[in-house]
Amino acid sequence: MTDIGEYVLGEPVVDQKAPDGPIAERWSRRRFEAKLVNPANKRKLSVIVVGTGLAGGSAAATLGELGYRVKSFCYQDSPRRAHSIAAQGGINAAKNYRNDGDSVHRLFYDTVKGGDFRARESNVHRLAEVSVEIIDQCVAQGVPFAREYGGLLDTRSFGGAQVSRTFYARGQTGQQLLLGAYQALERQIAAGTIEMHDRHEMLELIVVDGRARGIVARDLVSGEIFTEYADAVVLASGGYGNVFFLSTNAKGCNVTATWRAHRKGALFANPCYTQIHPTCIPVSGDHQSKLTLMSESLRNDGRVWVPKEAGDSRAPGDIPEAERDYYLERIYPAFGNLVPRDIASRAAKNVCDEGRGVGPGGLGVYLDFSDAIDRLGRAAVEAKYGNLFEMYERITGENPYETPMRIYPAVHYTMGGLWVDYDLQSNLPGLFVIGEANFSDHGANRLGASALMQGLADGYFVLPNTIGDYLAAGPFETLTDAHPEVRKARESVTDRIERLLAVNGDRTVDSFHRELGHIMWEYCGMERSDEGLRKAIGLIRDLREEFWRRVKVPGTGAQFNQSLERAGRVADFFELAELMCVDALHRTESCGGHFRAESQTDDGEAKRDDEAFSYVAAWEYGGELPVLHREELNFEYVKPTQRSYK
Repeated sequence: MTDIGEYVLGEPVVDQKAPDGPIAERWSRRRFEAKLVNPANKRKLSVIVVGTGLAGGSAAATLGELGYRVKSFCYQDSPRRAHSIAAQGGINAAKNYRNDGDSVHRLFYDTVKGGDFRARESNVHRLAEVSVEIIDQCVAQGVPFAREYGGLLDTRSFGGAQVSRTFYARGQTGQQLLLGAYQALERQIAAGTIEMHDRHEMLELIVVDGRARGIVARDLVSGEIFTEYADAVVLASGGYGNVFFLSTNAKGCNVTATWRAHRKGALFANPCYTQIHPTCIPVSGDHQSKLTLMSESLRNDGRVWVPKEAGDSRAPGDIPEAERDYYLERIYPAFGNLVPRDIASRAAKNVCDEGRGVGPGGLGVYLDFSDAIDRLGRAAVEAKYGNLFEMYERITGENPYETPMRIYPAVHYTMGGLWVDYDLQSNLPGLFVIGEANFSDHGANRLGASALMQGLADGYFVLPNTIGDYLAAGPFETLTDAHPEVRKARESVTDRIERLLAVNGDRTVDSFHRELGHIMWEYCGMERSDEGLRKAIGLIRDLREEFWRRVKVPGTGAQFNQSLERAGRVADFFELAELMCVDALHRTESCGGHFRAESQTDDGEAKRDDEAFSYVAAWEYGGELPVLHREELNFEYVKPTQRSYK
């Protein structure tokens, strides 16, 4: 067994596809320079897309529309049940409809700064450029965005920005956008360009002659293991926040697709970069299976506060204004309640650590709408946030129109993911990674309302323009199940399933997952330290060893077996969790939402170390010792500065 936290330093990694020249011209230049595929030849080329959320659904639909033969996979019973449907607050776009000073450059600037200067400038600028096209595309599909009195699309503010650029559909933006992508997907299924495989889970990547050429999947209903081949594979399988067990993610969200690709050679970038969302319903007991997100849009009109005195247990209505601390407005007057997520989350943790938290266990702060209701009237507040208020009341039994909501930070999104170049291709030729599954756009902290923007940008506009550059060299060799690499991939899947079933221990999968999540939240969550991370790595290794000795997976592999599904996903989470801690341990700076106790300013704010850590940490799977490849980050247009929202 290696010593805790050890790794090998490998060769630097360079994005060979990134164009140079003026940043506003780079995306246009790359599109022009990329090879094209003749429309008649597209019918001869096949693409596998894993995942049907905003990124995967829009990518499959667009590739099918272009004429490629697409095979789409999801583990849900319908593409429209992808977790993108849970997104609430909105989608950013630099349309400047409010005439309040927004622009492509300002969205680019806010995103680079919001990510604490750990994202690529070229990728972020492209995202800002494409944002304006996304809104037009979705309106044309019939997405019912909110509109203001004159009929124009309405916008609202989100954290990390001083302009109003977030388009929304009440608190159901993700659902409405996903239904738009789903309709486009179904259109192509009906047209015969897309072959849909729901209730199927990818369990292995097939790599032949160094190229990604297919996947091994399991039919979750029958248990059948089978292979699918293509000229390119696109992973759009989302993030890995469920490594923490309690998160805002759907229970099925997992890392298996990207982790299997990582074990086949794909680099995993910045795995420790986890987003903590400040606006979640607090934990209420020991038996919860997930947490519920309350949209960040609520911070537009809700004011965040706690009692000024520690231990004040009075009902919120009994605490006078003079005895309330509206701490975000006090500490960050320029942005107030609309500071970025990482800032708001750490501030909430700090006041709760001081003993001023509210609710059970003191792990909560108030989000109060009384001022907004007095100013705008209850009807106006209900029109904006009614479904969110209803959801909160159903879960907590408290009426937020009459008493303030209680919120606390929780794991939400992951900025880390598989490393990709400017074309969204991993270091494995033929393997493209889009949406939350890649690392490319958000640095160390994602701005609110940018996840939907990135997913649709990648799927509708970026990937369809870049994948052709690779596919122009195809079609590639025809594969069969008899190929040695295919047989090897299939055997690895069946062997792993048999191993999980053979343990026949005395502990449930969920009990291991819950314990792993507690370790990760405690030592690799909002605050980290050298001592804590080393302890976590040791605990994870011990727990993983116990998992393979004691886990109980009833049933067989040749049937519908959700315990088996979960066991495979949790086994991958164990391996990912150790890499996350190794990544967090080696990065001794505080950055974004990743507060390192040893690296803070005199007033307790996060202290970045640009001289030592201005790079992407791209990890190669190395068995006992992971291999670190650094991609240096260069900033020409947004110079790194001490990040202040005061």
